[in-house]
Amino acid sequence: MREKYYFLSDAHMGCRAIADEKTHEKRFVDWLTMAAKDATAIYLLGDIFDFWFEYRATVPKGYTLLLGKLREITESGIPIHFLVGNHDMWTFGYLEQECGLTVHKQPIVETLCGKTFFMAHGDGLGDQSKAFWALRTVFNSKACQWMFRTFVPPMVGLEFGYRWSKRNRLKHMGADNRFRGEENEPLVRFAKAHALENGYDFYLFGHRHILLNMMLSSGSQLAILGDFIEEFSYATYNGEQFCIENFE
Repeated sequence: MREKYYFLSDAHMGCRAIADEKTHEKRFVDWLTMAAKDATAIYLLGDIFDFWFEYRATVPKGYTLLLGKLREITESGIPIHFLVGNHDMWTFGYLEQECGLTVHKQPIVETLCGKTFFMAHGDGLGDQSKAFWALRTVFNSKACQWMFRTFVPPMVGLEFGYRWSKRNRLKHMGADNRFRGEENEPLVRFAKAHALENGYDFYLFGHRHILLNMMLSSGSQLAILGDFIEEFSYATYNGEQFCIENFE
């Protein structure tokens, strides 16, 4: 049987800016069911959850269908790789232990059907903004995470996270989802520079919520996967073809 790999990012499950969260969750579960029929492995490239923070004895409520489906797929022997995004970086073992996911907190390089894939959510790559890196340092600080988990009650912390995520999503929905030109897209700039030194066959990112599939002058192929909110897009690779598709 030919190998086949699936790639998806930016589902933002639980986003309060989405009118019908349950329908959104079911649609994503339906996509996972479809992918699992012939997937060799599934790669989820970040911001799968609109906000995810694991307390010692508490995780965000809901997602019963989704978490159960993830566990069902991994128990069937199909690996699911979860690359954390800027909305769901605060994973501390639950998704690995309860759902069987392989969680990656840094970009990864995988060889699939003899081709090399550089994969990451994409936040921060090619972005020199001091404000971004200051915020990222705080978010990734183990001391800050410990204080949040220890001194902020789950009800308060999770409510704050969902409201912050909703405000961020409403700010960026629609108008921001357009290609700004190669020199104005940090992920394109990053891939171009990185490919000149490393020459991987594919560069796959999420984060920007745009659909982009282009060849770089180095010969590498760059794809930004869109999202599973408006585009309902994903990518597949079977060793011969790399395709970006929309889930109906």
